Parts: sequence; structure tokens; C-alpha cells
Amino acid sequence: MTNGPAADGPAAYGLALEDAALDGNAIGGLLIEIFGTEMTTATGTCGTCGTVSQVAELAVYLRGLDTVVRCRGCDSALMVFVPVRGITCVDLQGLISLTTS
Repeated sequence: MTNGPAADGPAAYGLALEDAALDGNAIGGLLIEIFGTEMTTATGTCGTCGTVSQVAELAVYLRGLDTVVRCRGCDSALMVFVPVRGITCVDLQGLISLTTS
């Protein structure tokens, strides 16, 4: 997986970023399930452009079974959630940090 704008991002489907994206609140329940606490108010730092945002402000794409969370500054993939045999696999490789207050 690359951290830069992906060939499979919203533009690949002819969608503008703002047309296809939900905000981070859309995955609030998933984040509680995974991290065991409220994470939409957590602050994440993009590993590509350095933009600092609350999770609630990030762009969320629900594509089939997987969920991709992207930076609104540069469209890099920050978080990817994929269910596999009843377990949600989590990739946070695009984040430099993810902190709760």
C-alpha cells in the first residue's frame, strides 16, 4: 500500500473527494469496537503532508467490505480497515501519530 494519492482513490471512480467522502463520525462505532474508546476526537497526523486533524474531520470511504480513511489535505490513505474471517485487520501506516486527549 502506498501513502500517496492512490490509483484506487475516489478519482479512479470519477468521483470528487467531497462527493464520495463521509466524515470520520461515520466510523465512530467501528473505532470503539477496535480501540475500546471514543476515537473520533483523537488527533491524527498525516505521514505524507503533516496535516493534523481530528479523526471526525478525516475523509472516510466505505468501499464494499473495506473502509479507507484519507487525509483531506493530500488524499493519502491514513487508515484502512478490512474484515477477514470475523476479525478486523487495521492498517495505520499512513499516520505519524494518533493521540487521544
